[in-house]
Amino acid sequence: MTYQRKYINRSIEPVLENAARDFPCVILTGPRQAGKTAVLRRVFGKSHGYVSLELTDVLASAQADPRGFLARFSPPVILDEIQHAPFLLPYIKELIDKDRHANGRFILTGSQNILLLEKVNESLAGRAAVLKLLPMSMREIDGIHNKPLPWEREYVVGENFALITSNSRDIWRIFVRGFYPEIVSDAGRKFDLWQSSYIQTYLERDVRTIRQIGDLTLFQTFLRALAARHAQLLSLTEISRDIGASINTVKSWISVLEATHQIVILRPYFLNAGKRLVKSPKVYFTDTGTLCHLVGLKNPEHAMAGPMCGPIFEGAVLSEILKTYLHRGLQPAIYFWRTSAGNEIDFVIESGSEIFPLEAKLGATARPEIAKEIITFISSFSGKARRGFVLYGGDEVLPLAPGVNAIPFKLL
Repeated sequence: MTYQRKYINRSIEPVLENAARDFPCVILTGPRQAGKTAVLRRVFGKSHGYVSLELTDVLASAQADPRGFLARFSPPVILDEIQHAPFLLPYIKELIDKDRHANGRFILTGSQNILLLEKVNESLAGRAAVLKLLPMSMREIDGIHNKPLPWEREYVVGENFALITSNSRDIWRIFVRGFYPEIVSDAGRKFDLWQSSYIQTYLERDVRTIRQIGDLTLFQTFLRALAARHAQLLSLTEISRDIGASINTVKSWISVLEATHQIVILRPYFLNAGKRLVKSPKVYFTDTGTLCHLVGLKNPEHAMAGPMCGPIFEGAVLSEILKTYLHRGLQPAIYFWRTSAGNEIDFVIESGSEIFPLEAKLGATARPEIAKEIITFISSFSGKARRGFVLYGGDEVLPLAPGVNAIPFKLL
């Protein structure tokens, strides 16, 4: 069967264009299959040449004669999967320094953030804009790229958004399928097979590149154990005990997943409010489809009614915020808040001089009691925190307390 895919515009496109006007080199990182190559060819396809460094013969040519290779594929050029050829970066720097006023000459992609950025900092510091592309956001799927985040606009209490998107089951269908462009753009694609193949390919290519994994079966067990702890505090000791691997091994595998953009590690928010905060981070899978596959959820009804429904919804909220910021070219400042007394806020967003507490509540009914933690947070951080939000599954903007509104998830 031939799959008919359509290109869906990405929010990062104008950001890439602006970066290419301002910097000699632009580097786009992100997980495999997030759409890096497609978006770069869309934006720069008419102005730049293209070469993939993932191809064995191309890579061998680059290794044999780096200067000759860059002369043959002369700028302006897109060099795809540069993490396979970090040895080219000093030669790219050499070419950039010969004409520092010529911008947008080199467009690079890479899927292994930590290793790539280490090499970039060594060779291209001050010469490259580094951007990140994650899988698709809801606003990209809906084609509403400039939609503000809740704390960036004012709401009219009672506004009803029932018609803004399709029903909740369709949202859960997206959650279960996932946000990778190949899945989103092809409604007929067998998403479970795609996710399974993606994880296998990811294991073979990225994990073995970064770390020597001797027992892939144990690593897959680790992945499922970590997925079951999505949106929870990360305890290396607990995972180590449950899967029978050393803490150092678990720590190493966590770093691999983070380096390849498969998970997000969320740190606790610290400010001297006289309370001892929990220091352990929380862990989230970047893509809800990958998460659902790892915990065995294939059906939207089962996902939205099962024990993982709350964590999946919470992760979807976090992912949407992350994607919105990153695809604007901004680095988000997102944390969680949890005290030894048991007070907890899902997300704390720093924006300018303000901080905004957010709670993710799956239900379609917003009752005042769900704002209790946000009220406590605003009281603890008076002056910095003046407004808070509950992202929920309903359709109306509803007041829950002074400065606290319930906002439909579809507005995020």
